[in-house]
Amino acid sequence: MYLEEDLLPISGLQHLNFCERQWALIHMEQEWAENVLTVEGKQLHLHVHESGTESRGPVRLVRGLQLRSLELGLFGVADLVEFHSTSSGQIPYPVEYKRGRKRYDRSDELQLCAQAMCLEEMLRIAVPEGAVYYGQPRRRQLVSLDAVLRDGVRRLCERARQLYEEKRLPPPVHAHHCENCSLLSVCMPELGGKDRSKAYVDDIIRNIAEVI
Repeated sequence: MYLEEDLLPISGLQHLNFCERQWALIHMEQEWAENVLTVEGKQLHLHVHESGTESRGPVRLVRGLQLRSLELGLFGVADLVEFHSTSSGQIPYPVEYKRGRKRYDRSDELQLCAQAMCLEEMLRIAVPEGAVYYGQPRRRQLVSLDAVLRDGVRRLCERARQLYEEKRLPPPVHAHHCENCSLLSVCMPELGGKDRSKAYVDDIIRNIAEVI
């Protein structure tokens, strides 16, 4: 079990799954920069959280719900949690809002699953599924919060702790998704793989060995 002061943000799991260097720059080095994508995403989340709590028939909608898990060592805020009335009680149904389209990886689903696992610990009730709402094309995608996703959340939490303990910034790896990252100018991934210092030292050692 973790203490309150040791909790990590749920939102960081998405950063970590997307790029370990991005996660480290944001959550270890306290680096941040805005671009069009981050500004639009921030505005969407602010709009969702401002809507407050309401009821629509048998469903109660709670926005901006504070979350935490002392077991996983996480804290955060859920965009929307719907509480669906059933014969066995109210079942939480988390909904995460994203400005764009579905990503090529499972970062969004992992973030949603982490929220669900926090809800399960807080409310002592199973949360079997949720949804991610994508601003393009303005529809929800159902997410089954299965064992694979849950194991992925736990592995990300363990990796985050490991990086914190190592206190080392992961090296840059230039990939196609780098161009949309707001930290592109800070990270400078184009330099990844261009450091010739090790090869230079190896050449010197090899030349010395040949002389000897």
